[in-house]
Amino acid sequence: MPYTRLLVAVAPGVESRQLLDKAVALARPVNGTVTLITLAVEPEFYNHMASPMLEDLRELLLEETRLFLDDLVKGCGYPVAAQIIATGELTPHLMAVCEQQRIDLVICGNHNSTFFSKALCSARSVIAASKVDVLLVCLR
Repeated sequence: MPYTRLLVAVAPGVESRQLLDKAVALARPVNGTVTLITLAVEPEFYNHMASPMLEDLRELLLEETRLFLDDLVKGCGYPVAAQIIATGELTPHLMAVCEQQRIDLVICGNHNSTFFSKALCSARSVIAASKVDVLLVCLR
């Protein structure tokens, strides 16, 4: 059964190109859709003295995230259906998008190289919560 609706979890860095290339390779033969999701960095210093600058910093970080996604999409050679920028925990956002867009494959990266660390990787929560197939791509 071919996958036709793919959701790719990316983060700023060269490894995201590898994840998107994998998604495009799977989607292209069946004219599937590819959606990207990433997390925007939230400023972590919430206090009343910094609050006037927080909104400017938040907007700057969001713009950097948009530019990262635009650049990633520009070089992939395949149409990307949507680019989603979320904040907070990634797993609940992934699951919501899967349900809303009827995603049938989630693609995530894995930086861990040993068996033990693979078993404890951050993608574990995605795998545990997902109701669709998850492809972990080894990133080196």
